[in-house]
Amino acid sequence: MKDRKTDYGTIILHWLLVAAFGVAFFSGMRIATEAPERSWINLFDAVLPRESVWVMHMEAAVILVAVTFAYAVYVMRSGLTQRIRLDKARLRGLFGRPRARLGAFNIVLTWVFFVTMLALIASGGLLYFGLYAGHDVAMLHWYGTWAITAFAGLHILSHYRIGGISQLLRIFRPTYLAAPAPRLDPIELLTLLAEQSARLQADADRADTLPQPADDTAQAPAATARRSDASRPRNPTFQSNPFAVAAAIAIAGASVIVTADQLSVDHLQVHRVSSADVPTLDGDTSDRAWRNIAPFSLMTSEGGNFDGKGETRIEIRAVHDGTWAYFQFVWEDPTRSLKHLPLIKQADGWHVLHDGYESGDEHDFNEDKFSVLLTTSDVTLAGDHTFHAGPHPVSDAPATMTGRGLHFTAAGYVDVWQWQATRGGATGWIDDAHFGPPLQPTPMQARNIVPYRGGFAPDPGMANYSDNFVVDADASGGVRLIAPRRLPLDLAVTKAAMGEIDLDPNHGESDGARWFMTEAESVPYSPELDARIPAGTVIPGVIIAGEFSGDRADVRCAARWASGHWALEVARRLDTGSEYDVPIKTGIFMRVAAFDHSQIRHTRHVRPIRLEVE
Repeated sequence: MKDRKTDYGTIILHWLLVAAFGVAFFSGMRIATEAPERSWINLFDAVLPRESVWVMHMEAAVILVAVTFAYAVYVMRSGLTQRIRLDKARLRGLFGRPRARLGAFNIVLTWVFFVTMLALIASGGLLYFGLYAGHDVAMLHWYGTWAITAFAGLHILSHYRIGGISQLLRIFRPTYLAAPAPRLDPIELLTLLAEQSARLQADADRADTLPQPADDTAQAPAATARRSDASRPRNPTFQSNPFAVAAAIAIAGASVIVTADQLSVDHLQVHRVSSADVPTLDGDTSDRAWRNIAPFSLMTSEGGNFDGKGETRIEIRAVHDGTWAYFQFVWEDPTRSLKHLPLIKQADGWHVLHDGYESGDEHDFNEDKFSVLLTTSDVTLAGDHTFHAGPHPVSDAPATMTGRGLHFTAAGYVDVWQWQATRGGATGWIDDAHFGPPLQPTPMQARNIVPYRGGFAPDPGMANYSDNFVVDADASGGVRLIAPRRLPLDLAVTKAAMGEIDLDPNHGESDGARWFMTEAESVPYSPELDARIPAGTVIPGVIIAGEFSGDRADVRCAARWASGHWALEVARRLDTGSEYDVPIKTGIFMRVAAFDHSQIRHTRHVRPIRLEVE
């Protein structure tokens, strides 16, 4: 049997599409490991990429978009639409004989692929450019990815059923594109029939008036000429190579996408105000400085909690007076979460309320948080330079206890501010930190008692908070949480300060409540005092003492929660002079993230925000 072949244009575009989707799939799976409840993807860690994951994913996406539209153009220009046409006859074939049913099923499957690929491209674009980049669009992108993967298997199986191995191997055997049959034009057909009829009538009339020659071969040249004229194509047009046209459109389309991305940078204007008009740090958004500024708004997603969707919209305003910069961040959060690892006394002693804390992924009993990242990097996807995916991103350091990646840089520092609703934030401080090169693991990190944190560390200086418990290893090598560091001086006063005690992590705290103790309100732990505290008692897991100092004290703040929104006001000098801080000036890039009572499961956005300082 003669080997089946496929035109070279289809083969080239087919394998480009397969390669682009393959790169996008594997890089996308690595990115997806950072989403909640998807740590199972780390089972395939050996085959998933580790470096430049975001850049790889986006470059593959551009190629995928270009090749998809190039294939559509190629099919139309080359006259191959008949093989994918979904008409009534093909639909009836679904209920016909086995061979017709297979052919019809394959065409239906192809159209399902087209629709799913368009949904995948559209959802990816919305996520990348931050348009409707919420939970629903992210889930559409996720399920679309798996639908395309399933299509690949069904596509191979259906072609095998149609023609066996020979049918599958034709995608490796190129041939020239066959010229398509001319399309039937009824008007041209009727015109040709009328002209032919008129010629025949004229020939018959001449034959009646002229003598019949002895040899009719003399008329052969004239008849041949007439037949040649009749067969000459009418309305000839220039026929370009379909593959060349498709390739040109693909290259032009990819160029347009890249150019549009470079020209559509997100900007945050930092307006100049007088020193008399700077906002007061009190969490109140009604200051005159804020009222006259339109906010920069973006949707962030792929975080933890937030009513199960992991998404929140963030609005940002910014001003400066020439010395200090002031930012206002407002984001949606259904609960005012202040419970940070509280302790409860049970019959067998004290326990820390937690779910995931032992692996560094507490997602129930954690305070609300908000983070800001400032970097001088002008790359669009800074995540590949400050975040490294995978369960073991630093070869000579411990693997992560969560299976997720680590923040660190190859060289230099990236400025990170972290507001924490109970630790520091309640007393007007933001923890000034940084991402730098990977740090040496501590002895407890090396033994996986506490999580290794890569290059994430606070700036030099002191904070005013500490945990109200200690972590140590027991004899079996596991982890146990022992007695509190401090107990309430007056248990009734502490309970009143905590407000209504509701241990459901999805329920927020009442207005005015605080879930920390100061040193003045507490005393060091003693068995005698512990014996007077009844079982069932809950006390804060945070101790506040003193003030922030050093580089760690560069950022001040105030926050207020109301009607399902946090409002955070922040102040920092434009240039602190610290090597760990990034000056606030034009050309600096910002990223923001929100945490809903979660330790590390923060929301994110893809494209950075470029600061424009007046």
